[in-house]
Amino acid sequence: MVGIGQPVPCVDGVDRDYVDLDAAASTAASAFVRTKVDTFLPWYSSVHRGAGYKSRVATAAYEDARAAVLRFAGRDPQGDDIAVFCRNTTEAINHLAYRLRLSPDDTVVTTVVEHHANLLPWARVARRRWVECDASGVFDTAAVAAALDAGPSPRLLAVTGASNVTGWLPPIDEIIDAAHDRGVPVLVDAAQLAPHRPLPSRADYLAWSGHKMYAPYGSGAPIGPRSTFSEGDPFLAGGGAVDLVDLDEVIWTDPPEREEAGSPNVVGAVAMHAAIDALGDVGWSAIAEHEAALAIRLREGLAAIDGVRVLGPGPATQGSGSGHETLAVAAFVVTGVHHALVAARLSAEHAIGVRHGCFCAHPYLIRLLGLTESEVHAYRDGVLRGDRSAIPGAVRASCGIATSDADVDALVAAVAAIASGEEPPVAYVQDRYTGDFWPEGAAPGWSEDDRAIGASCARN
Repeated sequence: MVGIGQPVPCVDGVDRDYVDLDAAASTAASAFVRTKVDTFLPWYSSVHRGAGYKSRVATAAYEDARAAVLRFAGRDPQGDDIAVFCRNTTEAINHLAYRLRLSPDDTVVTTVVEHHANLLPWARVARRRWVECDASGVFDTAAVAAALDAGPSPRLLAVTGASNVTGWLPPIDEIIDAAHDRGVPVLVDAAQLAPHRPLPSRADYLAWSGHKMYAPYGSGAPIGPRSTFSEGDPFLAGGGAVDLVDLDEVIWTDPPEREEAGSPNVVGAVAMHAAIDALGDVGWSAIAEHEAALAIRLREGLAAIDGVRVLGPGPATQGSGSGHETLAVAAFVVTGVHHALVAARLSAEHAIGVRHGCFCAHPYLIRLLGLTESEVHAYRDGVLRGDRSAIPGAVRASCGIATSDADVDALVAAVAAIASGEEPPVAYVQDRYTGDFWPEGAAPGWSEDDRAIGASCARN
């Protein structure tokens, strides 16, 4: 990974190697991806509409990337499905929400476990029916089937392939089969799944991003049947999406170009292709074995600390017959210590990067934390007053293929010190507007002048 071992300043004036435990938000670039991008850049040019030699090379690279994305999704590049390049998973799902031509009377079944990217787009175009989770944050196929069977019949099931909060992996193949048995197509939000496990080939629609799979160059893709994109106007209107335009008429071109108005992110597509190749070289079995061991080490290490509560289901241990399959992700709270302060201390004192807040999954985290309706209303009133200091949340540590046992052990040791009541070396002050904490003092990298308003986690 690019940036592994990068020294960062701490409040005691010592530079420490950065421990990146925020892979669920975005991953570092793979060195292989960077090399492929650097090799391509001299050949970069406008695609599809240029007659120059470099344009031909760039177009070939762009379309090779599209074919790689389809193969990664278990599709035949010459088959009925297409891949549309866009910015990220959120845009991909919004794209599909527009293209499925749902009406306000249509119903989309989704779950309380979802990232906001798989909740909010459907609220704009249809009614939503929820699959609830239990106290540990999971649901089973029977619960999905019950939601699908409740009237009226849904137009779509939109479900995550892996939780970005707890790392839980729903039984996605069983869920897809249950939906198809009822004639309901399925969209899988594969943003968290894509860098860790094979994508479910039987899903009707898939959406994921390069920036979570070691290609942070701003590319993502929805996958779906060509017929979904063949009729009607596209999500974006503009150059490249048309065959003919007059002042009062437009003839749209065929998909996928129909869905990619404007100059596309060719470098992002090349990077995504390289990331797919890199993951293929490592192999899913090696990735799964590595991350399964990290999941147990991470969650069991944190759970053993007095005053720490790990949210969500425990990972399955080999031969135990218990637990759930999870990624190497752990969301946790420390009794008596604000989640934003835990994250700030891990960063400023230990050079450990984690995420805190609600992780763009508010309904799920409310359930995992066991918040009452009155508590939620109180937090809501604070936000409406511009005071985010009491917003509930948790701390999330998430691993990738470059995470080591030593990284996890460093986190566990640091959290144990914080949970024990160890006094920080400096005082921290909370910004009531953002909810975040900042260490006081003039340490390089942590002075008042170094503070950036854009660094808030709690606001989302």
